[in-house]
Amino acid sequence: MSQSYELKAETRERVGKGSSRELRRNGLIPAVIYGDKQPPLSIALSTKDVTMKIHAGGFMTTVATIDVNGEKIRVLPKDYQLDPVRDFTMHVDFLRVSKGSQVSVQVPVHFENEEKSPGLKRGGALNIVRHDVELNVSADSIPEFLTVDLTGLNIGDTVHISDIKLPAGATPVIADRDFTVATITGRAQEAEETEETEGEAEA
Repeated sequence: MSQSYELKAETRERVGKGSSRELRRNGLIPAVIYGDKQPPLSIALSTKDVTMKIHAGGFMTTVATIDVNGEKIRVLPKDYQLDPVRDFTMHVDFLRVSKGSQVSVQVPVHFENEEKSPGLKRGGALNIVRHDVELNVSADSIPEFLTVDLTGLNIGDTVHISDIKLPAGATPVIADRDFTVATITGRAQEAEETEETEGEAEA
């Protein structure tokens, strides 16, 4: 889990496109905190601070504290919008989380030990079916990423969600099947021919 951090914010009295444009001109981002059976809270955050956190990685999987005029609120970022042209942050949605809250979150999948995969060594390709997996997990145990070890995988092998170690208490949101995360693809005939050629060379 990424290290938590704190952001300072102020409440927004006015909402709407006009006030949002004014905030952005002043270096602030409009945002909303919702959930935990409380009314939504409209706030404004420093554009610079939020953009730095987004670019640092792990933004959507890290519980943060927002100091709203002295009140500390624990939150998990649930969505953010970027300007399609200028690539700066336009808006952020935060979910309130309390101790032990269960949340659903998209967790990135990382792959390691590609050099130890016989299938990839023989010219196969890693076909990533899911770059991230949605988990139901405690807000205090969100992993920064899930790891797939490719050691020993050959052409035709498949990595299912059951092959990945999840944090204690975490379960995939898709619970009705052992879904595929990645496969090692390649033409089986070419692989067989490669084996035969290698065998002849050794003989």
